[in-house]
Amino acid sequence: MIKRSSTTNFIFKFSNFQIVCLLFLLLLSNPIFSQKPSPLKKEKPTTRILFIFDASQSMIGQWNSGTKMDIAKKLFYNLLDSLNNIENLELGLRIYGHQKPYPPGDCNDTRLEIPFGKYNVARIKSKMETIQPTGTTPIANSLKEAGNDFKYCNNCRNLVILITDGIESCEGNPCEVSLELQKKGIFIKPFIIGVGLDADAKSSFECVGKYYDAATEESFKTVLKIVITQVLDETTCQVNLLDDYGKPTETNIPLIFYDRVSGKEKYGYVHTMNQKGNPDTLYLDALNTYKVVAHTIPPVEIDSVNLTPGKHNIIPLNTPQGSLVVDPGSMSEYKDLDCIIRQSGNSQTLNIQKIKASQKYLTGKYDIEVLSIPRLNINGVDIKQSHTTTVQIPLPGILSISFASVGYSQILKDNNGILESVYNFNENALQENLQLLPGKYKVIYRPKSAKETIYTQEQSFTIESGKSVSVKL
Repeated sequence: MIKRSSTTNFIFKFSNFQIVCLLFLLLLSNPIFSQKPSPLKKEKPTTRILFIFDASQSMIGQWNSGTKMDIAKKLFYNLLDSLNNIENLELGLRIYGHQKPYPPGDCNDTRLEIPFGKYNVARIKSKMETIQPTGTTPIANSLKEAGNDFKYCNNCRNLVILITDGIESCEGNPCEVSLELQKKGIFIKPFIIGVGLDADAKSSFECVGKYYDAATEESFKTVLKIVITQVLDETTCQVNLLDDYGKPTETNIPLIFYDRVSGKEKYGYVHTMNQKGNPDTLYLDALNTYKVVAHTIPPVEIDSVNLTPGKHNIIPLNTPQGSLVVDPGSMSEYKDLDCIIRQSGNSQTLNIQKIKASQKYLTGKYDIEVLSIPRLNINGVDIKQSHTTTVQIPLPGILSISFASVGYSQILKDNNGILESVYNFNENALQENLQLLPGKYKVIYRPKSAKETIYTQEQSFTIESGKSVSVKL
């Protein structure tokens, strides 16, 4: 009887363990057992809020239960406390009118007191405690300098909240400055909270940003809450791509959302139906005004879309589609033949479509130019909702042509006695094969060596579908 040593037993057991591990790894690598990768989600952006606070001399004025400055500070602190532990949020503070007394005042009296940072609430409150109103109101210059406060960030929402009790006093133009910075994409349209402003002052801010009137202490508290809710609340929407019956059945179309002011792309999606068969939900920044483009053929766009913050918004686009196929038949010899597609009555090229390929277009009438020899024009093709329109074109024939010597030669189509040029041969070619549409043709040829026109030769021939013709000159 043979006895295994303890060493042998160990090796035998270890080998079995290795085999089990190997089998387990193989099972994991099998597509049946492996998990499907989850779809990529866009990283949530960092929201950067720059508070621009008015510390001009007028803020010491009496307002309800105290001075404007004292009340504004108290309510501002309450707002800051509510933001203290919010993720993906950075706060900054710029103050104007607090360094030089008025008169005479200083139109450069604006300063970034607290740069952007996470959990900045305590620093901002501490700085505000030291601020006393004293100077003038350089709003335009403060907005201009705010453009430099937002350092480059690849995935940030940049917002400005301006709290003021007065209008520009330094001959600057806050409207022009604000619009220019919005066009550059530095920040989204600012929020302006007016503290006890009169009617004329209110109207001057309408072009600067989104104005909110805080006529009383209580309304100031409410306005602060409204603004922050708009800034932080997630806003959802769905894009309904409507068919000819007004139903949202169209899908799988690229959608691009552009910021209406800057013209820059904000979002890009391929439209999708969810598991319930409804247009999928998108999460968008409600503070932008958008131009939305659905890249159908031709594209469809909405020039100006404003979303209601914190609500589910529906964006409808009329994108009824049908399909087009240009088919020369199953026995066609055509290879890689292109067709130019145009909207009927419009000379602009809309699309280049391969023969036999299926392509969707908006419903309507189209003109087709098949790049065959000669070119074939088919006008007024009707594309209908959810229907495939198949356009049949004639099968070609084959011309095999050879020349005695190199020369100048051309094929002309005979249209009831009117000759139309359809093809020029390479002047150095001695032989060529061509696919031609059925019809009557003539080839005209003169050798290079012949210096007199009387040596020109002509020969007529007829092309039939699926047949070959030989011509020798």
